[in-house]
Amino acid sequence: MTNDELMQAIKDAMKAKDKPRLSILRQVHGELKNIEVNERREITDADVDAMLKRTIKQTKETLDGSIKAGNNQERTDTLTEQVAILESYLPKQVSGDELVELIDATLAQTGASTKKDMGKVMGALTQATGGNFDKAAAAKILGEKLS
Repeated sequence: MTNDELMQAIKDAMKAKDKPRLSILRQVHGELKNIEVNERREITDADVDAMLKRTIKQTKETLDGSIKAGNNQERTDTLTEQVAILESYLPKQVSGDELVELIDATLAQTGASTKKDMGKVMGALTQATGGNFDKAAAAKILGEKLS
């Protein structure tokens, strides 16, 4: 997602009077503005994706805390909805058969053969996908393939 797409999504949410979507998108935009002001640089597409991922992580942590604390159901539902909204803006994650094929290709490319090479393979997968893959599933598949 680009910064322009984020701004358009905020405008669309305003027009649709979609308060939960507007709220969480404004939160992401505010964090991006902080980067722009504090670091005195333009926002890149990578910054937008990283901020979306960071906000998802923070919201999930808050959601877990809310569930454990037994807070009201309305707050839990709001946080769950916010996570779903943010995840809809991220690029599709590589998983399943596509992930297995990518892992096989990466193993052939890197020549990895032992579990000691796992970090090298995970790094290559991250570069190949821009970090958009199921890391837990990839680690499990790699663990089975590497001796």
